[in-house]
Amino acid sequence: MNQEKKSADESIGLDDEARVVEVLKTSVFGLWQVVNNLTRLRPSRRERYTVAIFGSARVERDHWVYEAVRDVSAEITRMGCDIVTGGGPGLMQAANEGAASAGAARSVGIRIELPFEQDVNPFVGEGYEHGTFFTRLHHFTLSSDAFIAVPGGIGTVLEVMMIWQLLQVRKLGGTPLILVGSMWQGLLDWCQESMLRPGFELASPPDFEIPHCVTTGPEVMAILRAHHSDWQRRAHADTGQG
Repeated sequence: MNQEKKSADESIGLDDEARVVEVLKTSVFGLWQVVNNLTRLRPSRRERYTVAIFGSARVERDHWVYEAVRDVSAEITRMGCDIVTGGGPGLMQAANEGAASAGAARSVGIRIELPFEQDVNPFVGEGYEHGTFFTRLHHFTLSSDAFIAVPGGIGTVLEVMMIWQLLQVRKLGGTPLILVGSMWQGLLDWCQESMLRPGFELASPPDFEIPHCVTTGPEVMAILRAHHSDWQRRAHADTGQG
């Protein structure tokens, strides 16, 4: 019997704190390796084009931005696309409501368990709940063919930055990241000024060509329609359809 097998079979008392901690650390790292292997799997072909919409939970239903997000979501749904949001109130609800108003076949909410937020909004047709931001954000990347960020706070910025980085390092490829609203141009301007200073470059100029920064619904739809058409062509080619 080799030393590794003997070590695995050896009992460790719970009062041996140092060795208990070592077992827990080894087990957690082993679980991370399993997760890493599983996340290498990707669907070979998605049945329907899915658009993730990120946005604030704090915007009320009578605000014009709520109405604008609801209308864009409805138009996306009428293209034959599915909508996925964070499942909460505010602009997430606006997106799910727009999808429902257009007769969505599937409107998804991917929630995070937080002590101060409400339950899933009433327009979600299919809901999921995560205990960590990591698994929730990874669920979004696995589920979506395009990403739209409307006005939002720190949580929305987190979502934008993660998708941006995945596109930057090519863990995601050819996936639109559309930032809607003047607030995003301000963020991009700050990033460029701070990260592209001559002699102290912290990023590369092509990194700033990844996000599409727009201010109107028609601009959003133009980008999505072009990408959706490409997606349909690839899907038809994969299935041998004309």
